[in-house]
Amino acid sequence: MSLQIALTKGRLEESAVKMLGSCGYGTEKLQNKGRALVFQDTKKDIRYFLAKANDVITYVEHGVADIGIVGKDTLLEGGHDYYELLDLGIGKCRFILAGLPDHDPLKKVGHLRIGTKYPNVTRTYFRNKGLDPEIIKIDGSVELGPLLNLCDAIVDITETGTTLKENGLIIYDEVCQISARVIVNKASFKLKRDEVMQVIEDLKKAGKTC
Repeated sequence: MSLQIALTKGRLEESAVKMLGSCGYGTEKLQNKGRALVFQDTKKDIRYFLAKANDVITYVEHGVADIGIVGKDTLLEGGHDYYELLDLGIGKCRFILAGLPDHDPLKKVGHLRIGTKYPNVTRTYFRNKGLDPEIIKIDGSVELGPLLNLCDAIVDITETGTTLKENGLIIYDEVCQISARVIVNKASFKLKRDEVMQVIEDLKKAGKTC
């Protein structure tokens, strides 16, 4: 039974394709894709397509994709109507709380403003600390927020912290670690269980050898 696999475009896509290739999948067309978005596996009855992270969840939830590979950051912020079956251990980074030096947001008295692309993650983080800040949604360069006094601090993703340092910001707390996950459509897990689990087991083996 044919499988449809949605991959997140960009850096995560490259790591996922490499991982699939290492465990015997025919990903040659994905490695030389040009502007194409849909690809047939050259060795297995699998079709891949590339989408933005949020759309990967949408395609899986609606059954267009049986399997999706997407970052945990997107899962924490997005929908929940799927099964999360595997941590691939790739695309590792972390959610952090950052701000200007000597402006620890966790010690501020009075109204607290937090800039972020991830309002749900941010709200949950502060709720667990007994705080209820004003959350300002920023879609672009979040680091600008504290520099221009739009907000007191930011919650964002960082891999190395270099961008924060270059903009004079420091990390005050780590919200959580994140990495790429495999999600599966609930109906597909029942109807295509053997095929889905074969992909899961193959990726598990690939992860152990990486």
